[in-house]
Amino acid sequence: MRFGTGAQKVEPCPWDKVKPEEGGVDGERVTIGEAAERAGMSAKAIRLYEQRGLLEPAQRTDSGYRTYGPEDLAVLTFIRQAKATGLRLDEIGRIIDLQRAGEQPCATVVDLLDARLCDVDRKLADLTDLRRTLAAARARADGAARAGRPAVICTVIETSPTR
Repeated sequence: MRFGTGAQKVEPCPWDKVKPEEGGVDGERVTIGEAAERAGMSAKAIRLYEQRGLLEPAQRTDSGYRTYGPEDLAVLTFIRQAKATGLRLDEIGRIIDLQRAGEQPCATVVDLLDARLCDVDRKLADLTDLRRTLAAARARADGAARAGRPAVICTVIETSPTR
């Protein structure tokens, strides 16, 4: 199955495959501190993701400590990786909700990544324009200062064309 505009084949998201080094041995439950360490995030972030519904409510020990299993750790790792691509938590939540509803979320992921790429391209174009403006102002700076033109505040800025 192909998603997006590229010709790459996108494989289904492997939610059911947890690497032992990332999620522990099947059935093993870990504390929030250990989960945070394994997932590469803070315990505070895990509590936030649980509060926002990205992560199912943690099981609790008799003492009230949160514990997390391999599937929880896989979701936390997914959240970290999705954030690294620039996806927002609300977008990540939509992806996780689709998966929980039994739908394949990768088409949505591709759409979100395409939108993020467009955002980045727009920002790069804006930054390129700004760089040209700055470079032109800087190039005129020496000449404007030597010319001794009267200025309200600074001839370097006042002789620069506006964007």
